[in-house]
Amino acid sequence: MSATQTAAKDIRVVERLERLPITSWQVKARVIVGIATFFDAFDALTIAYVLPALIPLFKMGPQDIGFLISSSYVGQIIGALAFGWVAERYGRMPAMIGSIALFAVMSIACAFAWDYQSFFIFRFIQGIGLGGEVPVAATFIIEMTGAKGRGRFLLLYELIFPVGLVAAAFAGRLMVPTWGWQSMFYLGALPAIIALVLRFVLPESPRWLASRGRMDEAEVALKRIEAGVEQAYGQPLPPPSAAPSPLVKPASWRDLFAGIYLGRTLMIWALWFCAYFIGYGLSTWLPTMYMSIMKTPLTTALNYALIAQCVSFFGSLTCALVIDKIGRRNWVMLAFGGGVVGFSLMWFTGTPTAEHVLVMGALTALFVSTNSLALYVYTPELYPTRVRAIGVSTATAWLRLASAIAPAMVGWLIAGGYGLPSVWLMFAVVATIGIVITALFAMETKERVLEEISP
Repeated sequence: MSATQTAAKDIRVVERLERLPITSWQVKARVIVGIATFFDAFDALTIAYVLPALIPLFKMGPQDIGFLISSSYVGQIIGALAFGWVAERYGRMPAMIGSIALFAVMSIACAFAWDYQSFFIFRFIQGIGLGGEVPVAATFIIEMTGAKGRGRFLLLYELIFPVGLVAAAFAGRLMVPTWGWQSMFYLGALPAIIALVLRFVLPESPRWLASRGRMDEAEVALKRIEAGVEQAYGQPLPPPSAAPSPLVKPASWRDLFAGIYLGRTLMIWALWFCAYFIGYGLSTWLPTMYMSIMKTPLTTALNYALIAQCVSFFGSLTCALVIDKIGRRNWVMLAFGGGVVGFSLMWFTGTPTAEHVLVMGALTALFVSTNSLALYVYTPELYPTRVRAIGVSTATAWLRLASAIAPAMVGWLIAGGYGLPSVWLMFAVVATIGIVITALFAMETKERVLEEISP
């Protein structure tokens, strides 16, 4: 097939997807993929709620704790890059299925860890699967959605991630004191079932198939989607409207650093790093801070961490409902701004009690936690289909790097005797950097067709 014929059919794929109304079929797809993302979040944060039980068992000091938390995120860097490559080379579905199966199986392995070293290794390998699932899933969902209302639709899917974090907090509070720390990892293995059935329930991304020149398969996937949407819609589908012409070009890593994409790539990498340095540096340490530094009982530490996650969820819900009106750029600046104010106040007051940390930390998390959602909407919009999965995956590799560095930095500051105020100051500085980068370099993408934003 000639390049001209491929381009014409590729445009047709875009036109047919863009004219589809949002129905229960897309919601079903969002829920199915979202269940896996729920458990990705659950398994990622499980470490925060089993640590209070593991610290005396494995005789860990502050730096051991920081390195253990970081081990999973180092694995997630590898997973994000590896499964991003798989998604571009072999498709979104194989990448999602492989990553889900890996983190589910390794959850069982973690439950059978017998010492610090074995647990460290199992969490590292599990991190490879955890790092691969979310960016590829976000790419798949956004490629199945039209421009109108795309931000809200994707964020309502991404909202399942903070739900998973809240569920991890609830489960940790109920299960760890009653059934032991291993029970959290047994529960985290359930996604293995999802990996077995996912391929038979949802089609491959037609946009990806078209970008690879596999037009016959793209046609089959499109017809399957259109039949499901039309049945849910209850009336004939509207006719396709004109769509921007996508650039017919083989995928290449070099695209991330060529032309308009160089500035976008550097900007989004920096924003992911800042957002997750704060978010995971705070959330993974909170239960341990309460118990080890402020000497609260285990149940109190878990209760306080649960409250912070619940508050964060309401911030994320607000983000999902209004981001299409406010815009991606403005929301990211607002979230970082809330972090600057909150952490600066915590640094100034010194947060002398556990209750003080609870109130100030929860209010600050109300803002900073939403950037993880906003960036999952924003990042896929910045890249063309031919490199979207690898663009999102390499961007999220920076969040994994930040998530690996931040807990170790917190552990180093605490072990070095600098105290909690130094931790809050560090987070305030990083949030300030995030605001500056967004203000200077971020573009707005709301309500624009993907192929228009990223040719």
